[in-house]
Amino acid sequence: MTYDLASPDAFAQRLQQACDKKGLESHGRGVAIARALSVTPRAVGKWLNAESVPRGAKMEQLAQFLDVPREWLQLGYVWDNNVQPTSQPQGYNSYPLISWVSAGLWSEAFEPWPHTEVDRWPSTTRHVSENSFWLEVKGDSMTAQVGLSIPEGMMILVDPEVAATSGKLVIAKLTDANEATFKRYVEDGGHKYLKPLNPDYKMQEIHDDCRIIGVVVEAKWENLG
Repeated sequence: MTYDLASPDAFAQRLQQACDKKGLESHGRGVAIARALSVTPRAVGKWLNAESVPRGAKMEQLAQFLDVPREWLQLGYVWDNNVQPTSQPQGYNSYPLISWVSAGLWSEAFEPWPHTEVDRWPSTTRHVSENSFWLEVKGDSMTAQVGLSIPEGMMILVDPEVAATSGKLVIAKLTDANEATFKRYVEDGGHKYLKPLNPDYKMQEIHDDCRIIGVVVEAKWENLG
């Protein structure tokens, strides 16, 4: 099971699935969830209609109430035999896993290998450019206790042709050194930053000595295919 970083509707689809699995009738599931979590039916309606996503403790409470793993409900990358995956479009394409990138510190960067030297080609149903590639996350700066979290060991699909706008997860590389990092790109007040998802790490301002290599469009565990 994969987590599609570009799909805001994915959570709502999994929520509906979990409600079906638990046997909640479609006309009453909003009220049932609202009572269980002590929130308003309107708030639940926004979750079901892909208008918003529960945060922090409410996500955990929702997962417990629906008897599904929080990671699957929140991110979609944990496989559970009792929960069927959301439908995926037909047609898979494979892209090279060319190297690993550090998510904790500036570390030795990747250089694209010749395709004849690549022996791992994970697949995806995402429509990405032909120059896209996978990297394996290292370190814990993108691991968070709440909200979006991409821990060490996950694979990330990087598309170098997607525009890096504020809020996107990116791979950035120093122009004067062979080093790279995985962070969220943020623009604020005319300044540019690389922001970790882990609050224990500091946000780092970047200048002309850093360029964005590509935008992360998908993350998954390799053994979940």
